[in-house]
Amino acid sequence: MRIVLDRPRCEGHGLCEEAAPQLMHLDDEGELVIDREEIGEADAVAANAAARVCPVAALRIV
Repeated sequence: MRIVLDRPRCEGHGLCEEAAPQLMHLDDEGELVIDREEIGEADAVAANAAARVCPVAALRIV
């Protein structure tokens, strides 16, 4: 499984970071940084939660 970010769509709200801080963070400029694109079953719940809470649907799990 992978986390896919639609960077132009991302507005830097940070809700995804709160849902999955082990997978992503906002940098000093407010840009989302995906720390690990490839995820295993252990992180699947957090990754899906991060995608669900994004108010602009900038994250997908594939």
